[in-house]
Amino acid sequence: MINRAVLILKLKKPFVQWINETDPNNKLPEVTMAQANRERTVYLLNDLDAEGLDEWIELNCANLFESELEDWYTDQSLWPQSRDMKLFKKWFAPECHPVLIDAGFGPIVDDGL
Repeated sequence: MINRAVLILKLKKPFVQWINETDPNNKLPEVTMAQANRERTVYLLNDLDAEGLDEWIELNCANLFESELEDWYTDQSLWPQSRDMKLFKKWFAPECHPVLIDAGFGPIVDDGL
C-alpha cells in the first residue's frame, strides 16, 4: 500500500457538450459520455478524508480544470473564461479512492523530468 489517495474526475454532461460544441474544425465525430470517460487522468494525493478532499479540490480547482481542458483542446482561447468551483461542480464528478496498492515491479520512475 502507498500513502496516497487517487482522485479521478469523471466528466459530466456539460463538459462533454463543451467538447462537442468547441471542436474548432467541426470535423470530429461527436464524443459520447462513455468515450469521454473511458481513459481518465489519475491524480495522486496525500491521504485525505472526505472533508480534506473538498478543501484540496477548492485550492487546486484552477489547475485541475486547466489539466482536464488541455486534454481535449490546447488552445486556451477555446476554454471557458470563468473556471470557478461553481462550474467545476457542474462539469466534474470527483471520485476519491483512499487505498492505493502498488502491484507493479521495480521502482516508480518520474519520466516527466
